[in-house]
Amino acid sequence: MNKHWTLDDIPWDRFDRSLADDGTIKVIKAAALTEYNARHYTTYLRNIFHADAAFQQIALVWAEEEVQHGLALGRWSELADPGYDFEQAFKKFTTGYVIPVDKDKSIRGCLQSELLARCLVETGTSSMYSAIADHTDEPVLKLLCRKIAADEFRHYKLFYTYMQKVPEPEKASLLARVKVAVGRLREVDDDELAFAFHCANEKDQPYDLQRCNNAYSRQAFSYYGRYHIERAVGMIFKAVGLKPHSWMSSLASTYAEKVMQGRVAA
Repeated sequence: MNKHWTLDDIPWDRFDRSLADDGTIKVIKAAALTEYNARHYTTYLRNIFHADAAFQQIALVWAEEEVQHGLALGRWSELADPGYDFEQAFKKFTTGYVIPVDKDKSIRGCLQSELLARCLVETGTSSMYSAIADHTDEPVLKLLCRKIAADEFRHYKLFYTYMQKVPEPEKASLLARVKVAVGRLREVDDDELAFAFHCANEKDQPYDLQRCNNAYSRQAFSYYGRYHIERAVGMIFKAVGLKPHSWMSSLASTYAEKVMQGRVAA
């Protein structure tokens, strides 16, 4: 994976605060922290792929691209909120949210399931950045989100390709893949994004998972249109091993749309 862009390629002087709404600033500040934390997760990935030197190198490059996303979004956040200290918020985040990296086997049962989980994460990020890019009129953020979304789509393709290459003992049945997908989608409500939202946006409040999760998802889901949802569902179906364009995926898209609309209205 070659780095296709750097922070120097971004026209920061075109930033227009009048076109950056407060809700989007909060979401971007939270997203920057999780992206910037990629190196920790990479330690775990390299541990469980200890027998695959090629993938270990790929994981390193992937992490550097994710870290660059975090740096870019963090820089944009500081432009949008001049009193915000990205590095200080990141320190608070990593102190309170610790990723267990001392494993030598996938917590999801096998390597194919682990790669599937990565595909689902890349689906979520690529769709969100695409949706924000379509929503915002702030020119720097629009460009950043388009570039990051393109990277995340590429990462999805990479992990999906590697899913097909794992040794037979590390493959998962269709039922197991469906279970991984359902489990990973449920993790959307876990601590990571909620705590990142807290660290980025709440200075004088104690952390509350439900409140922060609701605040984050209410804003983040508001960007999604039917197109973004259908594309994301199709990517999930493809990764699991189901037909990405079928009556099942259409039903799943309708269900996902209702869930998102409910979270936005809550």
